[in-house]
Amino acid sequence: MRYRTAQSTRRLTMWVVACTLAAGSTVISADGASPSTSNPFSRLFSRSDQPLKEYRAVRRMHASTEKGKHEAWMEAWTELKDGRFSYGIVSERGSETVRGKVLRAMLEREEDLVNSGNGAKGDLTAANYEFADAVRNEDGSQVVQLKPKRNDPLLVEGHAVLDDGGDLVRVEGKLSKNPSFWTSLVNIVRRYARIGGVRVPVSTETTAKVKFVGNSQLQVHYDYETINGRPVSTNAMQSVAPAHIAAR
Repeated sequence: MRYRTAQSTRRLTMWVVACTLAAGSTVISADGASPSTSNPFSRLFSRSDQPLKEYRAVRRMHASTEKGKHEAWMEAWTELKDGRFSYGIVSERGSETVRGKVLRAMLEREEDLVNSGNGAKGDLTAANYEFADAVRNEDGSQVVQLKPKRNDPLLVEGHAVLDDGGDLVRVEGKLSKNPSFWTSLVNIVRRYARIGGVRVPVSTETTAKVKFVGNSQLQVHYDYETINGRPVSTNAMQSVAPAHIAAR
């Protein structure tokens, strides 16, 4: 029984890697971009948009495995400041294993990636991706195929959707490399919006197949309190926020 429990925990831990990579706060950068009149990403790269440098937000997370055998919820304040990511858990409930091995571990994994300087390896940049020419839909939105330049569990093989004004609203696809033997077919849908004039991720949905555990799901929603040092209108729960988020 102990061996079986340890194996199940290990598989859930491998899922953490997939969830963390898929749920990361991917940004767009002009680094290495080449101009193309038929590729709307060229216009995104050339804009003088204000980049996301700092934020403070409540993250609401829900993770579950097939048939609800393992399920948990967590709310946490997250903060990016001076290039450092930190977090403080507000509330949590459900499976102790999922809370510890998936949700809390996901925050720890993101903390390690960002604070070690490796977060940019998953950004939506010309250094990481080849962008195909756009296909325009009847509603004016555009779809751009994303081809990772390397097999990396930080990168997504799929497509980006831009609205009729050429702004990014969604990225969806699968991780270009499975993060482990135990985890396969990791699909993600990451949604974006402009808040206070800055493009930010607002939600991520991840599904993955975990051997002997089944289909697993993760939903993450972001409610922003401040972006680049300015208060913004969000649903962040100020009444339950900790006084500060200690650097970890």
